[in-house]
Amino acid sequence: MPKKDPALKVIPMGGLDGIGKNMTVFEYGNDMVLVDAGLMFPDDEQPGIDLVLPDYTYVLENEDKLRGILITHGHEDHIGALPYLLMDLTRKVPIYSSKLSLGFIEGKLAEHKIVGTKLREVTDGSKVQLGTFDITFFSMTHSIPAAFGIHMKTPAGTLIHSGDFKLDQTPIDGVRPNYAAITKFGSEGLDLLLSDSTNANRPGMTPSEASVGAALRHIIKNATGRVFVALFSSHIHRLQQVCDASVAVKRKVVVTGRSMITNT
Repeated sequence: MPKKDPALKVIPMGGLDGIGKNMTVFEYGNDMVLVDAGLMFPDDEQPGIDLVLPDYTYVLENEDKLRGILITHGHEDHIGALPYLLMDLTRKVPIYSSKLSLGFIEGKLAEHKIVGTKLREVTDGSKVQLGTFDITFFSMTHSIPAAFGIHMKTPAGTLIHSGDFKLDQTPIDGVRPNYAAITKFGSEGLDLLLSDSTNANRPGMTPSEASVGAALRHIIKNATGRVFVALFSSHIHRLQQVCDASVAVKRKVVVTGRSMITNT
């Protein structure tokens, strides 16, 4: 009897039971790719713990198969484990992501004194062949710019990993989800969809980031004293809106915080 083709293995290393540790292994035969390598921050019941990493023992045991690491976007729960993984690997593996995400990654690698890593910039529509994996990146909107979904063709079938997303029709940077690509992939047929489900149990749609700008302008314009805005350092769009609103009413902006200063 003819030998059957091997099955496609999809192995979540984390990210399915909460926010954090996003890392998924895709393996077919002698080829393996990794999507994201994130960490998780400890909760109140984990005193003394600085961060939590996914258990990537399986990746280390099969690193000879690892053809590349694909990063959907630059949030900590998707890139935070990268330095630790790279230090544990015995060979250099290329990393594919957007220019912005690679900028965040470069900072982390420098902080951990990791050199020689192959960073490969991709854009909307970029195609990458890693072993038997035929990969296409497509734009998605999220609370950080330059987020991607990933389409994969394998001998065992076709799949999409959506990455984290928020379907924003009026994003601050003007880069909307690539609906044409999504429609094309759907019409061609999919065998597996791995989709973000954060807040999926809440009815309605998430408002556009643009709607926040008007509220910020009103608050900053009418405030009689200083205005303090707390936000994640990776929330580039929100930071831009704060700056735009402040400039419009001739207010000064002071950025404080290690990550805020580093990322700006």
